[in-house]
Amino acid sequence: MAEESRLRGQAEESRIDWGIIFSIMMLGLIGLASIYVAASHDSSVVNVTKQVISQVMWFVIGTTLAIIIMQFDSEQLWRVAPLAYWFGIFLLVAVLVLYSRSMFASTGAKSWFAVGSLTFQPSEIMKPAFILMLGRVVTMHNTENPNHTMATDWQLIGKLIAYTIPLIILLKLQNDFGTMLVFFAILGGVILVSGISWRLLAPAFSIVFVFAGTVLYLVVTTSGRHILEAVGFKAYQFARIDTWLNPSTDTSNNAYQVWQSMKAIGSGQITGRGFNVSHVTVPVRESDMIFSVIGENFGFIGCTIVVLLYFLLIYQMVRVTFDTKNEFYAYISTGVIMMILFHVFENIGMSIGLLPMTGIPLPFISQGGSALIANMAGIGLIMSMRFHYKSYMFSRNDRFE
Repeated sequence: MAEESRLRGQAEESRIDWGIIFSIMMLGLIGLASIYVAASHDSSVVNVTKQVISQVMWFVIGTTLAIIIMQFDSEQLWRVAPLAYWFGIFLLVAVLVLYSRSMFASTGAKSWFAVGSLTFQPSEIMKPAFILMLGRVVTMHNTENPNHTMATDWQLIGKLIAYTIPLIILLKLQNDFGTMLVFFAILGGVILVSGISWRLLAPAFSIVFVFAGTVLYLVVTTSGRHILEAVGFKAYQFARIDTWLNPSTDTSNNAYQVWQSMKAIGSGQITGRGFNVSHVTVPVRESDMIFSVIGENFGFIGCTIVVLLYFLLIYQMVRVTFDTKNEFYAYISTGVIMMILFHVFENIGMSIGLLPMTGIPLPFISQGGSALIANMAGIGLIMSMRFHYKSYMFSRNDRFE
């Protein structure tokens, strides 16, 4: 009996992926330390402790949400997917009317609800809902069409695009191009693993690259900019592209934020200047430019540790996916991984001048409740995979004894 209890306890404990929890905890602690440094050297912040505690509270809320989501098995997530998707669509429509006027004045985007001093982006909640919906659509399609043909592959692409178009339209109306790119990254990742033939994917992705190259050409030419202005591009978006291509040409205006971020990261050199040191002023460094704090305080070594923690987290999520061998879970996992990876590469890339500015936060590190809630919801979906797979395997072994 004692041995049986011990084995049962080990099986119950193995339902929790402690490796993922460790990675999130380390990234969260780095984030809290970085937010403390950024707030301490920001003259507009009145109460540094309050700002850090606020982020801690968002972590508590996000962790609670992840634990709740972890209790849902694949069948329950399957049923929840359409409800979550359409609820997210409702919020994206509502924010176009009830958006925060102050946030719109400062950012130019109708993306935030505001309740007192708290702001909230419904597009962040839409990310895990969108992932669930895409996973359901692909799984259902592949079940109905076990033998892939060009015709069924085109049908699947059409279904996925049909669920993506409403988001793109609503995000365009909100003027939130950065978040739109995240949804494209999620869609692209799910398409890649959906079983669609490379005979179809290769030309499709070639068209995407040609389109991106054409847009870039239009951006850098005067006549091209007139065309883009006619289809809705804004002056600030052109300014961000100019800043990306030539960050040293206007270091006191549009390129100031990126230039200062690169200076801060470079000043950290190998080991950094030390904790709570800030000799370089970087606007909005507690959120979008949080990586500049890590670079200045902890140098190349600190930046490398952060990147390695992200790769460790991604590796652990991929491992869980292979362990569970569940098609629906595989698409969910792919969406979550693409969501986090895109945020990491875009945020770090724009902080060091390799990618254009988009206002995308660094997962689990940047200040902000909406993005943290979305990322923790994604982690909850990943944790659910191992939690219920281990539970199922344990109960199945009991039945066979």
